[in-house]
Amino acid sequence: MTLQIDPPAARPDGDPPRGRPARAASPGWFRAFWRWHLYASLLVAPILLVLASTGLIYLFRFQLEPLLHADVMLVEQPADMDFTQPYSAQEAAVERAYPDATIISMTEPDDEGRSTRFSIVTGSGEARDVYVNPWGAEVLGAINPDTTLSGYAVRIHRDLMVGKWGDHLIELAASWAFVMALTGYYLYWKGRAARRRRPRSLRSRHGRIGLVAGVGLLLLLASGLPWTGIFGAKVQELATDRGTSMWSTDPGAVSDPTSTLDESLPHSHAQEVPWGSGKTEVPRSSGHEGSSRANLDTAVEIASEQGLRHPMTVALPASEDGVYSVIGYAFDAPSDERTVHVGRFGGEVESTYGYDDYPALAKVVAQGIGLHEGRSLGLWSFWGSALMCLAIIASCITGPLMWWRRRPGGSVGAPRGRMPLRASPFLLVAVVVLGLLLPLFGLSLLVVLAFDHLLVRRVPALSRFFDTAPIPTPSSTPR
Repeated sequence: MTLQIDPPAARPDGDPPRGRPARAASPGWFRAFWRWHLYASLLVAPILLVLASTGLIYLFRFQLEPLLHADVMLVEQPADMDFTQPYSAQEAAVERAYPDATIISMTEPDDEGRSTRFSIVTGSGEARDVYVNPWGAEVLGAINPDTTLSGYAVRIHRDLMVGKWGDHLIELAASWAFVMALTGYYLYWKGRAARRRRPRSLRSRHGRIGLVAGVGLLLLLASGLPWTGIFGAKVQELATDRGTSMWSTDPGAVSDPTSTLDESLPHSHAQEVPWGSGKTEVPRSSGHEGSSRANLDTAVEIASEQGLRHPMTVALPASEDGVYSVIGYAFDAPSDERTVHVGRFGGEVESTYGYDDYPALAKVVAQGIGLHEGRSLGLWSFWGSALMCLAIIASCITGPLMWWRRRPGGSVGAPRGRMPLRASPFLLVAVVVLGLLLPLFGLSLLVVLAFDHLLVRRVPALSRFFDTAPIPTPSSTPR
């Protein structure tokens, strides 16, 4: 896996027969791209398979979870009742059922057949979602949101459930996935004649699937990178230095607010906080204890008057002078993202913040995240994301299967060929730019090149296994 030009080779799987001179070969762009496509695919296919599968589960979470937890998530309207109970009455029911817990937030039902969800933290510090029948204000039960199917999917998709190292591994795989996708398109174009000869072969099917999957993969990778720990943090740092931000009007939260919006909800529900508002400061109530006291119903009513869409999520006050932070529904339109902070004493609007207040960069990122989650363009976006996930899964299966069937014994089976960087300044610049934009890719590329030059090409067994031309020794150099 090196980037200089290999000596010409008569066959991709070995040296030319003895006694016969090797036939001159072209610089071997096709073989070089094929080689790097193969190695990149073997490295990232397992992680992409996991990300696409968990992404697909997350995409269908609103359909799957009610089926799996129908006893607490689904309700029926009583025949003799045509109005739901106030949210304050439902809140009181949760307090009676869990007297030692702290109620963090409330999310309205999204239709008449769904229950109201209250997120709590128990006395032992555990997060729970408590579901309440809005018609009778009775508690139906509680679920640990981290242990639901979609909860596991979110945690695996975020960092493989191993913290920052999982996040770095995903970012590394995403970086090399760019290489896999771009080299795949080159191979698709160059291999069009072979596909016409064998249109039903596994190679042809993989190419056609990849033609679709590559578009979705590049889009999903680009829109998902702002979440990553290294690339995302670096972009935010650069944006902050230039007076802008990927979120909020407070670049990088330089004011170090006491409380931010994304801290107002349990970690398992962080995705409910709009990306562009997550780092905004939560204000304090300007009233005093003697004022009329607002409640959940007051907050929802005032937010509705301010134009927020239902169903709303309300983060309850976290302190005596806290506020009700009401997040409007904007699942299908990031441009509708808006939060209204309502004082807990007089019920006044303390502040509002939404998409119109975002910096330009934050607006771009918010729209990209909406596309990433399959929600920005309604059903077109939803089913498009589902199709892309399925295409990526199919590519991650057909690619390794094709390699497994064709691989020779005793080696990886990669064709010999190296990127002709010395003869192509454009390609050299592209590799350098990609390495600078994606630091983990650049660092790992240097590691791979050092491993190849210092070890693989100097150890004959490794050279044979990785199908790399060894560095000639004095005894093997022809006189």
